[in-house]
Amino acid sequence: MTFSILAIVIGIVALILIFILGKFFSLWFQAFVSGTPIPFFNIVGMSLRKIPPRIIVNARINAYKAGLKLITVSDLETHYLAGGHVTSVVEAMIAADKANIPLDWRRATAIDLAGRDLKDAVRTSVNPKVIDCPSHGGYMTGVAKDGIQINVRARVTVRTNIAQLVGGATEETIIARVGEGIVSAIGGADTYSQVLEAPQKISKLVLEKGLDSSTAFQILSIDIVEMNLGENIGARLRADKAESDKRIAQAEAEKRRAMAVAMEQENKAKVKEMEAKLIESQSAVPLAMADAFKTGKLGVMDYLRIQNIQSDTEMRSSLSKPDSGEKR
Repeated sequence: MTFSILAIVIGIVALILIFILGKFFSLWFQAFVSGTPIPFFNIVGMSLRKIPPRIIVNARINAYKAGLKLITVSDLETHYLAGGHVTSVVEAMIAADKANIPLDWRRATAIDLAGRDLKDAVRTSVNPKVIDCPSHGGYMTGVAKDGIQINVRARVTVRTNIAQLVGGATEETIIARVGEGIVSAIGGADTYSQVLEAPQKISKLVLEKGLDSSTAFQILSIDIVEMNLGENIGARLRADKAESDKRIAQAEAEKRRAMAVAMEQENKAKVKEMEAKLIESQSAVPLAMADAFKTGKLGVMDYLRIQNIQSDTEMRSSLSKPDSGEKR
């Protein structure tokens, strides 16, 4: 009886072990028949290290079959534990290898851990993509030397530069640099007609500036898709300047007028002051004559002579003035 119970317990434990180890055995057998044998206990250890064995095994088989035999199981486990996307990295490396794009495991994992979409980067390297400039659907605006505003929309064809994907600038930088280059090229044109006649010159000038330097992309072409005229900025600026000059001239004229009025009032004040001094001097004459009488320096006959002279002077003055009632 005891032997039967022991046999049953052993059988149950064996079934449990077979059930638990069965999934690991299937993965081991899958790797074995694929020509990429992985030790059985290594597969079991992945589960103990909280690593999904199926992801690692499938990634190893795919990489090995694609010719990437240098990628080891340890590399795959390390990248998974670092928070990387093992399956995406392996698929991207396979695509890069088939497209003859140089991409090693170290760089691929660094790109993935940096948060970049490695599969999309490889896809863009093979199949270049088009970026609208500006991206929000508006226009880039430049002003030619003759003052005419020109609105432009462009499309930039780029492909990923895998070597500069880590630390390289993104699409926003490409858009900003291309926009700056187009505005600068328009500003260098003498007239707006030169820009409208040969828009390809703008693309050539912008491409020659090496705008993709230190970016994650290589610019293949810049195409002007739309161009139209805007405002006459030069005429508006000249009109504003003329209006400003007019206001300055008016202010200067008003300043001179105010100064003239102030000077006139000052001169009137001076005249009043002189009249006051004259009256003061005239009032001192009778006092001086009285003093002369007292001291005997002036006699009665002298005084009468003075009076006669004054009367004669007043008569001559009145005769020299025209008659106010005389008709002309």
